[in-house]
Amino acid sequence: MTPEQKLTPQRERIDEIDQQILDLLAERTQIVSTVLEKKIENQLPIFVPHREDAKTESFREQAEERGLDADWAEDFLRMIMSSSRASQSSSKFPRATEEPQHILIVGAEGGMGSLYSRIIEQTGHHVYKIDKQNWYELEEMAPKLDMAIVTVPINVTEDVIKRLAPKLKKGTILADFTSNKEGPITAMLEHHEGPVLGLHPMHGPDVHNLSKQLMVFCAARGGKKVQWFKQQCALWGMQVIEADPEKHDHVMHLVQGLRHFVALLHGSFMETYDLKPRDILDYSSPIYRAELMMTGRIFAQSAELYADIVFANKERRELLLNFFEHHQKLVKMVEEDDKEGFIKEFESVTDFFGSFATQALEESSYLINRLADRFA
Repeated sequence: MTPEQKLTPQRERIDEIDQQILDLLAERTQIVSTVLEKKIENQLPIFVPHREDAKTESFREQAEERGLDADWAEDFLRMIMSSSRASQSSSKFPRATEEPQHILIVGAEGGMGSLYSRIIEQTGHHVYKIDKQNWYELEEMAPKLDMAIVTVPINVTEDVIKRLAPKLKKGTILADFTSNKEGPITAMLEHHEGPVLGLHPMHGPDVHNLSKQLMVFCAARGGKKVQWFKQQCALWGMQVIEADPEKHDHVMHLVQGLRHFVALLHGSFMETYDLKPRDILDYSSPIYRAELMMTGRIFAQSAELYADIVFANKERRELLLNFFEHHQKLVKMVEEDDKEGFIKEFESVTDFFGSFATQALEESSYLINRLADRFA
């Protein structure tokens, strides 16, 4: 008997165990479907953070009792729960109101408009859709509407608001999905007498479900009249954060405007230097592979979309100009071979990041290790 043949009984048993695991997962999926039905029946949220946290902690403890790695066990459980949420989000959702609401999506053919049209319909609300080709239907729709959400490119958002608002009845909630909040909210308040709500879904249209996604919520006017939509987001499993529009935009200048322009700098220089992404992968550490993937995903999307984000307003463009001016200070270090200056600047930024640097090291190491394990 060869050494390989001696392993046959153990390998056969491993195959049997793997099949049992799949059978148990299939049974779990069926039970999850039953849970979903009861959640919808009782108007309960898809995602309950404290339930998931408690279950995760218990699962870790049980794994340790069995001599298993607790971190691995938590990863395994979270993948299972993520799959469960995905299956829940592919059918129906609990509704935040007793009666279905009549909701207009302006820009329904776009990525975000299409996504939320589907989800709102699955929640049992009545969805109306407007795009360029059927704007004439707005006159008939307007008297029925409880809410109208503008989800169009940034550069035309305020123009669409000005055109839409006069058609709406006073009690209709007027909202927008734009990544800038001050300008659209000001326009909505100026042109609509009723409730006004600034929203920013902090995700793209390619998500499979809304569980654990973040929704920024700026209630500009309407008080309690707009709170049902906040509850609806929670029932979808989203995390909702109430924000001041000015502070939101200040942060977004860096999170979106600067970050996306830096991606352009990175990609543009690679092109100029003839560094093809697939060639780089052969020599990439896991961390650089992760950085390259984050850069590359941007260029798989619309140039017009990112141009609208980067050049969204004067404040964002001024931030970019300040960014380039700051670069000159760092360029000087390279020109003068100023290693000591580099170290001093590096340590200054280290102090600025403080304990967050430790958190970033821990979280990024986790991502890098999983990425390497999955795609190496």
